[in-house]
Parts: sequence; structure tokens; C-alpha cells
Amino acid sequence: MNPRYEPQAIEADAQAHWRATNAYRAVEHATGADGKPKPKFYVCSMLPYPSGKLHMGHVRNYTLNDVLYRVQRMRGYNVMTPMGWDAFGLPSENAAIDKKVAPAEWTYANIADMKSQMEPLGLAFDWSREVTTCKPDFYVWNQWMFLKMLESGIAYRKTQIVNWDPVDQTVLANEQVIDGRGWRSDAVVEKREIPGYYLAITKYAEELLEDLEHLDWPPHVRAMQESWLGKSVGVNFGFPYALDGEQKLLRVFTTRADTIMGATFVAIAAEHPLATRLAHDEPALAAFIAECKRGTTSEVDVATMEKTGVPTGFFVSHPLSGEEVPVWIGNYVLMGYGEGAVMGVPGHDERDFEFAKKYGLPIKEVIAVAPHLAPPDGGCRFSTDAWQSWYSDKEHGACVNSGKYNGLMYDAAVDAIAADLKALGVGDKQVQWRLRDWGISRQRYWGTPIPIIHCTDCGVVPVPEKDLPVVLPEHLVPDGTGNPLAKYEPFLKCVCPRCGTAARRETDTMDTFVDSSWYYMRYCSPDNASAMVDQRNDYWMPMDQYIGGIEHAVLHLLYARFWTKVMRDMGLVKFDEPFKRLFTQGMLTAECYYREDAAGKKRWYYPAEIDVEYDDRGRPVTVTATEDGQPVFYGGTEKMSKSKNNVVEPRDIIA
Repeated sequence: MNPRYEPQAIEADAQAHWRATNAYRAVEHATGADGKPKPKFYVCSMLPYPSGKLHMGHVRNYTLNDVLYRVQRMRGYNVMTPMGWDAFGLPSENAAIDKKVAPAEWTYANIADMKSQMEPLGLAFDWSREVTTCKPDFYVWNQWMFLKMLESGIAYRKTQIVNWDPVDQTVLANEQVIDGRGWRSDAVVEKREIPGYYLAITKYAEELLEDLEHLDWPPHVRAMQESWLGKSVGVNFGFPYALDGEQKLLRVFTTRADTIMGATFVAIAAEHPLATRLAHDEPALAAFIAECKRGTTSEVDVATMEKTGVPTGFFVSHPLSGEEVPVWIGNYVLMGYGEGAVMGVPGHDERDFEFAKKYGLPIKEVIAVAPHLAPPDGGCRFSTDAWQSWYSDKEHGACVNSGKYNGLMYDAAVDAIAADLKALGVGDKQVQWRLRDWGISRQRYWGTPIPIIHCTDCGVVPVPEKDLPVVLPEHLVPDGTGNPLAKYEPFLKCVCPRCGTAARRETDTMDTFVDSSWYYMRYCSPDNASAMVDQRNDYWMPMDQYIGGIEHAVLHLLYARFWTKVMRDMGLVKFDEPFKRLFTQGMLTAECYYREDAAGKKRWYYPAEIDVEYDDRGRPVTVTATEDGQPVFYGGTEKMSKSKNNVVEPRDIIA
């Protein structure tokens, strides 16, 4: 017996024993010493992105997972905890551009490095179930599922308004548009309508909302999803108008139909067909529309930016009073939300109030605090001088200056107005959702190829199932000037499966949220080459405990829930929800440091790349780069992340 304690040797011997005995390999329908089946327990941490740097934030997450695995195993459960790699996506592509290597080369090297960093930790992962989302044996099922969704009408093609970088020739995410310019090229970003594929998640909106209350999830996560779904009950109606010899309706949706008699203008999106028509002979309108199209498509950004507009000189009719209502084009109206038009009620909507004050539009009071609810001091007096919070109060307000609707409170007023609009054939009650169908097309290279063929004679043709997978060539090196697939003839050239003539492949790839929407099910049957999932998925799913960051509370978790319900409706799974319980761990933080180049792009430094001098209170006072001794800027304390390189690697602290 060695009298000295040598942790490295002891750990190496223990791990060698675990590997030799497959200590953490999970087997379906395992039995206990008494011969009875053990209850199953599936615990999983969200799969990491293979950046090449495993940091202590990962370690914290996987340690939580590991502890739960061991506790449940000691309690007699048949436990599974797998691991895999969320390997497609924009970060790999951007890193490949910077390093002038193929994303595949960079990604696979990072996976090997991160796995080597995980192994010394002795985590209870079943590596026999490892999944890598950029490999054809995984993404073939993305493509197969997409074809099934096309057949069922869940997947469909339409044009979409996107941020387009004219220099890099690619679509930019909203966060990649900085002050109206592309983050890489510094070119003025344009809004463009381009065709893309969507998944009809809105068909499942009601079920996604209702099933939230049955999940053992943190209340704030459920609240975030409820907000994202954004169910609104209101009235959809139209303002009649005549144009080019036709009678039409300019449709809007509102949750405040009780304020309809206070509508003094209608604002439409720059992309609205009526805006396009009215700008034909009006250079000023055309110029404003062009300016709007250079802006963002983000609802969040629009909510905070300065609201501007121009009058079109065109009028529609108020559906109830018959009065003329002016039509404006507003930069804050998004074509992708609602009807692409909103009624302006300055008296009872703060945004409309500010817009009306800015442009001198009429402001009408049509809601007043009901007499029996008014404060004794009579403090609720309407004035157009400044906005007051009670102007938008629908709980205590009653209609005034609204003709036959005077005295009605919110619910009664909405019912009466909706009934009258319906009788006139111009409107009715409607449920609307903030949720929009999921656009999965990406004009990027490093992702799952969308299995579509474009034929001159036959049009858009799905790839036959027998020809799957459409394999992504892994040797291409993107240079930042668009999708390299669009220039690679061996990928592009194909034969139309319908008519046999020469055709071209679709070059868009799928949103990487497609990968993360179902990878946890592939863990259950990773070696099945003939089916997406099999009976082993029936055994392990739904997952008993999911662990991951709060930043995934909406998109990933919502898409996973949607994907599961679609698989259920196709007879692939027998459950409604993928995750019984959810735990969102906290985040580790660390100082971050950067430099900006002439174009304003930031380079973030790893801790080993800088020298820091601290004052007596532990605050950084002097920071220089080890490579040249020149100053580096302190970026504050942020979440430990690969994007800012402020990571502490476990290999640096493991004994």
C-alpha cells in the first residue's frame, strides 16, 4: 500500500475501473437484486456548445446532474444521464471565418478537447449514447421530420422580412445589427422580403399555454413562456376605404375596442401593401418607407426607439361613426405582428398619446373613471397637456363621448361594439397570440441542409425520403461573403426527382433550435439507423429532470415542447410534454477584458492572455495583453461565457 495519498493515481485507477465495467451505462428495464424492475429516472443537462473551452459554469451544471444521478441510483432507480454536442450554428461559422478553417474541423477538434476536459471530472455520463448534432446520422432525422411536417401542413414556405447585409450577402439576426449597420461589414442594413420555411407552432398555441400549469417548473419560467405566447382576446375589425375602384377594409386588431370612438388616426407598417400603393407617386412617402426598411425587425427594439411617422394624405372611414380617419405610416408598426396596422387612440394609449403630441393629431377622451369608482378628491381629470397613468385603466373606466356606448364599462363596451361591428360585416371578436410561426430558414452554411430541390419545370420539390440525408459538405471554408453552399456546384447540382431534369438544391439550412428541440430523445435510441426514435424512447421519456440555464427559458424549451407535441400527433411518441421537472441553475460570473478594432469590433481576451494589476480593494487598475504589453479594456463582471472568453477551465484547477 502506498503510504502517500496520490489523488491523480487513485482517480485514474477508479475511472479505469468504471470504464472497464461500464459503470454508468444505462440499460432499459433493469431489475434489482430482488428481480423486480427498477423505476427509471432520466436526468439530463442541456447539451453544451463545443467551443473548445469547458469552463467552471459547465462543471457546476454537470455536478448538479451528477449528484442527482448518484442519489437516485442509491435509492434504487435505473438512472440514465447522457451527454452530447450542440454542434451546428453561427458561432462555429464565425470562428471558422476568423481562423480560415472549415467549421467541421474546428468543431470536431473542440469536441475532442472538451471531452478530454470532462473525463478527469469522473462524471456519471453514459458515453455510449453520445450524440453530435452536426453528424448526418443525427440530422437525417431533422430532414425526415421536416418532410413529414411538410406533408401534414405544419411546415410551409412563405416570404419573410429580414435584416439583410448587402456586403456580406446574408441575413443578420437582430442582435447583429448595430446602429442600423452590419456587425461585420459596417454596411447599412436593409429589410428584405425573402422566401423561407416556417413551422406552424401557432397551431399549438392554446395547448402550449394550457399545459404549462401541469409542469413542475419554476414559476418564473412558466410566466416567461406565458408572456411569450401572449394570448390576447380582442376585436379584429376594418376601416372601410375605396381605392382604385375597389371597396376594401384596412384591418386592425385591438384589445381595447372600448376606445374605438377615440381613434383619430390609423398607422400602418412601411411594408403594408397600402403603404406601397400610396407611395407610388409620392417621393416623400417612398423615402420614409425606404428609411424604415433600414431599421430593425425586432419587436423589442421597436418598443424602445423613437416613434416617427408621415401622413399619407389618404383617409379611411371610421366603421361606426363614418368620420374620416387619416392614415399614417409609422416606423413602430411591424408587418409581422397583427395586421400590420394599428388604430391610434391618443387619449388612452401612451405610445399614441406621444405620437399625437409630436405631430399635432387630435386627442379625444372616450374613457373616464366611472363615477362610483372615482376618488373623493376628483383627481381623475382628463387633460391633453401630459399623459396620466389612469388614461389607459380599463378596470375602472367607463365610456364617455361615445354615443350609445356611454356609461358602459370595459367588458360590456367590448361586447356591444364587437356585436355592432359584426352586424356591419366589418369585424368580430378574435383571439390573437404574440407567438409567431417559427421561421427555420437560415442563409448560413453550418447547419442542417433543408431537403428541398428547385426545378425550373416543377417548382419546389421535396427530396424523397429514400434520398436522405442531404449531406452537408464539411470541407468548405466560409469567408463572410454569403453562404458557401450557393457557390459549390457539387452540392447545388442535382436531378429533379419528379421530371428527371437538371435542378438545384436549396442552400438555406435549418435553425439550430431544431437540433435542440429533440436531441434528448435521440439519446434514448442513438444507434437506430432506421427510425428517429423507438420503444426505448417510450421507456425513458418523458424526462424526469432537466437542468439548464434560465437563458433557455423561452425559445429552446418552447420549441422542444412544440416539437414533442408534433411527434405525438404523428404517432412517434406517447406523451404530451418532454420534461416533467426543470431546474434552472444560477450563473457563474467573471471579469472580462477586450479591445476594439478600427471598425468597432471587440476582441475578448482569455484570462491567460492578459496581465492584471489590482488595487488594495481587489479592483483591476491596469490591464495589458501578454502578447504586446499594450492596454486592454475592462469590460466589467459578466456571466462566464465563451462569447466573452472570461472562462476558468477545470483543467487549470484540477489537482
